[in-house]
This record gives sequence, C-alpha cells and structure tokens, in this order.
Amino acid sequence: MTELRLSRLLIRLIGLFVAAWLSTAQAALTIEITGGAALQIPVAIAPFQGEEAWRDRLSGIIAADLARSGQFKIVSTAGVTPLPRQPADVKLADWKARGAAALVIGNVVSQPGGRLDVQFRLLSTIKEDPASPGGVQQLAGFSLPSSPTQLRLTAHQIADIIYEKLTGDLGVFATRIAYVTKRGGLYELQVADSDGVNAQTVFSSREPIMSPAWSPDGTRLAYVAFESKKPVIYVQELATARRFVLANFKGSNSAPAWAPDGRQLAIVLTKDGTSQIYAINADGTGLKRLTHSSAIDTEPSWSPDGRYILFTSDRGGSPQIYRMPAYGGEPVRLTFQGSYNVTPRYSPDGKSFVFIQREGGRFRVAMQEIASGQVQILTDNQLDESPSFAPNGKLILYASEQGGRGVLAAVSSDGRVKQKLTTEAGDVREPAWGPRLKSQP
Repeated sequence: MTELRLSRLLIRLIGLFVAAWLSTAQAALTIEITGGAALQIPVAIAPFQGEEAWRDRLSGIIAADLARSGQFKIVSTAGVTPLPRQPADVKLADWKARGAAALVIGNVVSQPGGRLDVQFRLLSTIKEDPASPGGVQQLAGFSLPSSPTQLRLTAHQIADIIYEKLTGDLGVFATRIAYVTKRGGLYELQVADSDGVNAQTVFSSREPIMSPAWSPDGTRLAYVAFESKKPVIYVQELATARRFVLANFKGSNSAPAWAPDGRQLAIVLTKDGTSQIYAINADGTGLKRLTHSSAIDTEPSWSPDGRYILFTSDRGGSPQIYRMPAYGGEPVRLTFQGSYNVTPRYSPDGKSFVFIQREGGRFRVAMQEIASGQVQILTDNQLDESPSFAPNGKLILYASEQGGRGVLAAVSSDGRVKQKLTTEAGDVREPAWGPRLKSQP
C-alpha cells in the first residue's frame, strides 16, 4: 500500500483535526432552510396564553421546529382577534380561509413551587366533530409538566407530538446533537438541542477532539482525544462529567461506535499493525479482534439489530464499504459505484446506510439501499463528511465547508430538504445526532 493511499483513507481520522482550525467566537448555531417536501402540511400555531411571561416562547419554538423539517408550511396568525384559547373559541371558517389544515392552541399555567403546566391541543380545521365544543375535531391534547428552564424542551416535545400525529413518523426535535468546535486555541466537544440552541461544552482541550459517538440511552459520549499526543478513546457521562479511558493501546485508538444494546463498542486499533476493528466492553474490558486483514479496516457502524457491522476498508485496492457479522467473520463488499466510498452509517431501520462518496474531486453524502444496492446522491457540495442519521431516519446531519471553514448541514433522506447550521465565526465539525430518549412523549 502506498503512502498516498494510506493518507487518503485516514484523512477523516486524523488529518482534518490536526490541521489548523480557524479561531471562533462562542455563538449559537443558526439554521437556513432550502427546499421542502412535495406536499407541505399547512399548520397555524397560535401564541400560547401566558407564554409572554417567559423568555422562551413556546409557539415560536414549535413553529420553527415544524418549519425546519420541511414537512410543514406555517400559517400566520397575525390579525386574529381574539386568539383562540379553547376549542370552543375556534371559528373554523376563519382558519380555512387562511389555508390552515390544523391549528395548535395552548396555555402556560403557573403551579406552586415555581412549576409550570403546559397545556396544548392540536385541532383539525378541515374535519368537523359535532360532539366536540364548537364542532372542532381534536387530533391530540396533552398537559406537560415543565419549569421556566425547561420550556424550550417542552416546546420541542410538543413539536414532536404534532409531527408524529400529522406525518406518522417519530419526531426528533427533543433530541440533541454533538459536534466539535475550536475557539481560539481550544477544541471543544459540545452538545446542543437539535436546533443548535443551549450549547454546552462537554470537554475541552488544547489538542484535537474527534469522533463523538452517543450511547444508545443518550447518557454518555465516546470520543477520541489527543491529550497524550496520540489518539485515545474516552467515555464520558454527560450528567456528571465523569470520564474514563476506554482504549489506550499501543498506536492509534479511534472511531468508537456503540452497539445498540450499549454493552459494547466497536473501535479501531493499530496495536497489531494496520488499522483493524475490535469489539470492547463498555467498561474497557473484553477486547476482541473482529477483522483480520493486511489492509486498513476502519469506521465501524452497528446495525440497529446488533447483527452486523458496516466498515470502510481498502482491502480491494480502494476504499469501499463492507459488511460483516457483528462477531467477526467474512466481510461482504456493498459499494461498487465509484472508487472511493467511506464512512458508512446505518439508517435507524437497518435497510440502508449513508456514506461519503468521492466523484470528480467532490466528497458528497450518498445513501444506498442494502437489498437493492441502489445509490442516491443527496448533496452537491465540495467537501462533505461525517454523516449521521436522525433517530427517525428522515434527516441526515453532516459536516461541510463554507468560506474555508467547517459548518454543519442537514439533508432529508429523499434529498428534498436541505439545512445549513452555521455560527457567526469559526469551524464546526464532527456532528453526531443523539438518540430519541424513551422518556419522550
């Protein structure tokens, strides 16, 4: 294997992070949306009664979430007086005239001890229900406990309920994303809400940080840090900030990927020569080698059922994507279109995977169905990397470049909706979309 080929395959593992990053100022991510679904659902979100007393206005957050998905058209409520607070207040003819198919109304009620009770209803403006007040059909209605500091999360949870009720798919607005930035000479691993707000620094270092990976329960992050002047894998608890070394073997330790049950991770080590894939228990014990080749095997991704692992290998002469049983065994090559396909990530339903394909000097996000082998190119940028599925499989978060610096972006799995998440300055890379927590409504 030539040094040139080696550097091309490992550029995603080390090169981009050792290179100089631009200085950044602390700033929230801002989102630009282009495109949309072929048929968008028109929804009106009325201001919640009592929300004006709090910094986080629920109606605005809910509307922004739904618009960001590309599945909804937000119908203005401007000029509607008085605003409806209960189903009996709704005049269906007014909302039909505005083109709304559904209407959201709600209240924020203060409770003893500083607690809040957020009540909302999702109403149909198309179908009437003679048995309901005002003849308005209720599609969903919940009362959610909250607090002034949790109002934004509550808004995301309401948006999830609306999204699921109107599309049939799980909502992911109440999930979180992780990514790496650099501020001055400081690398920071950050976690934020799915809309880029409420960014918190999980870990910071003067040395590069890379490859954050969420545990299936969303309580821990595995990542690679270079504090020891070499790549070492750590696992960190988000609630306590406690962390420990998962893998610090001879040579490079990189590319952690959690098994769906959270008991193991697949990692990449060079301790026995070239980069090979190993399984290791989540407490750092029980190391087991899974690949046995003289090539570079890297970038593992577990299938949702835990039966298979996708990975990148140049065993056939160029970087391609292979699949093997999770316990090891003979790999099967999956990609044949193009001479450079890397960084596979399973879809949540296990029927497809996203990856990065190089074509004509461009690195773009692509998706391939496993059964048919059909490939769809989803982006058309110059240098895309690190794709990561949303938990519902409808959006893919990835890193790209704009003006010579790293930015985050997202694209829908059908390629129709595109988002760009940017900061005012600096580099943002290595995104990972967190899981949908079981406690979410």
